[in-house]
Formats: sequence, C-alpha cells, structure tokens
Amino acid sequence: MAQGAPVWITRARPGAEATAARVVALGFTPILDPLLEVAPLDVAIDLSGVAALAFTSANGAQAFARLTQERDLPVFTVGHATARAATEAGFARVSSADGDVEDLARLIAGAVTGPVLWAGAREPAGDLVALLRERGVEAQGVAVYETLDRAPSDQTLARLNAPLTALVHSPRAARRLAAILRERPAPALRVLCLSEAVAAPLRALNEPGPVACAPRPDESSLLALLTA
Repeated sequence: MAQGAPVWITRARPGAEATAARVVALGFTPILDPLLEVAPLDVAIDLSGVAALAFTSANGAQAFARLTQERDLPVFTVGHATARAATEAGFARVSSADGDVEDLARLIAGAVTGPVLWAGAREPAGDLVALLRERGVEAQGVAVYETLDRAPSDQTLARLNAPLTALVHSPRAARRLAAILRERPAPALRVLCLSEAVAAPLRALNEPGPVACAPRPDESSLLALLTA
C-alpha cells in the first residue's frame, strides 16, 4: 500500500480510536466509520464464590469495571489488548492467553481451581463458558454490554468505488460488511481480518475482493498486513 492510502476502520468505539492512531503512525489515512457500536448494560454483578474473572474483549473488561469496584480477583484475558484494558481499569493480577478463546480456556483450566465468571457481550463470538465447562471448570457468564449494528456514512460508501482497505476485527463486523457488499459490490476493496473466523462471512461472498487474515489474532499482526 502507498503511504497515505485510506484505511477504513470498522470496529466499534472506543477501540476504533486506538486503531486509528496506530494506522496514522504507520503512515496511512484512517477512515473512522465503525460498522458497530457498543452499548453498556446495567446489570447486577454477583461475585459470591468467584475465584477468577475472564474477559474476551476490551469492551467486556471496561463495561465490567463500571459495574463493580472489585479489583482484587485474578483476571484472565484472551489477548494483549484486553489485558491492557483490564490493567487500565485497575486490575492488578492480569494474565493473557495471547491467542483465541480456546487458548484462553486452556490457560484458565490450568491455572484456576475455583469458579470463573466471564463478562462480555450479549452475543459473544465464542462460548468461553462452554469451553471451560468441557474442561471441568465451574464457570458462568454475565452480559455486560451489547453490540449494535451501525450504518456507515454515504461518504464512506462512496469510497467503495475506488481502491480502499478495510480492517475487520470481529465476525459481527464481518457479517455487517458482507451484507453491505451484497448490495454494493466493491471489487477494489481489500479486506484485512483478525482471524479466519472473522474472514468467513466475507469469503462466503462470490466476489468479496481480496481477503487476508492476520497470522495471529492480535491487532499488531493485523496491522502488519497493511505494509505486507
């Protein structure tokens, strides 16, 4: 990609702003127009008997932190970005699986002996609770936020007529983008996805244009594709 080329950031805020800053640092021009938005849920948090917390997204860590003052329990996260969000929220004991949900389940199963509480989206991309229970770990989940679809601007849609790169971080955003491309094909669009699971809805299109996946499910690996 040429320096200064436009990069469409489809993930929800507030993570979108951090991604935009990294895109600028790489010499590209971010188009900050998310396909999703995050809405926190007002729920009661019961930590009775809980031995550890698990987060599979930065949004989950941030939303959970707004609902309780508890910061002493050990925290297990799926990757670096989620671990950073948990640390910034005040949790002192944070361990990252540096991978996907299955990696996180393995990490927790090998480190925790008591009940685990997962906090995340109303419709999560992966079922950590089920994976933990399969490994004999007592686990429960609580939805602390929901993700809603968001329509991109007309200006962004007009850019689909020219070469453009889109960053896609989640299966939900990929499904949203796939729905848009069914109505408005964009053969010049290059799509960079966080993982194969994210790419699946886009690969299902007849002509989605070039779709590439990060070698590891973390944003640094995803952004490295911009200069590949």
